[in-house]
Amino acid sequence: MDEREEDITESLFEAPPMAEQERMVEAMLFASAEPVTIRDMEARMPHGCDAAEAVAHLRRRYEGRGVRVVRVGDAWAIRTAPDLGFLMQKETVEQRKLSRAAIETLAIIAYHQPCTRAEIEEIRGVSVSRGTIDQLLEMGWIRFGRRKMTPGRPVTFVVTPEFLDHFGLESARDLPGLKELRAAGLLESRPPPGAMPLGVGGEDEEEAGGEGQPELFDE
Repeated sequence: MDEREEDITESLFEAPPMAEQERMVEAMLFASAEPVTIRDMEARMPHGCDAAEAVAHLRRRYEGRGVRVVRVGDAWAIRTAPDLGFLMQKETVEQRKLSRAAIETLAIIAYHQPCTRAEIEEIRGVSVSRGTIDQLLEMGWIRFGRRKMTPGRPVTFVVTPEFLDHFGLESARDLPGLKELRAAGLLESRPPPGAMPLGVGGEDEEEAGGEGQPELFDE
């Protein structure tokens, strides 16, 4: 091969400008889920490219930005700036399915609050386990209300603002009617002894929707 042919061959394989090489490196690092080595970069780039130099240029360009070009072992990657890592944190909400007993207990408290444990058990017709009450307390959907002025001064339970907010209710008066509740198989028993019936004042029991309930959040 004479000198003229060598010049033509070299011109055919002339490396792109460094700015273009920098763009290539940036594209590879951005798209790769794993760090990329210099050798792997050059294997993908046109003949004559200097991936190491392109990485050095790219590192300088990203200094002080939200992401940085960092070395990971013998490879390179684009990573979030350390001082902005808090923006990438994600809070996950654990989905917890309520048991049938918990749903019934919650419904009874919502419609008959303030309600004692004994009253809940009378309405359901079965005993209420401590675990069921503890689960609702832990979720923040019920809380302890004022003690009842009866022998033994039993504690009562009421629903919380968190419960109302979760279901998009302004107050307990916005709860669905007892007809819908019974359609779901809840609250089939009579109200607890001494509780003010929902249909007082001439209103139909199905439409009262809790009008006769005591004050929601009294201590």
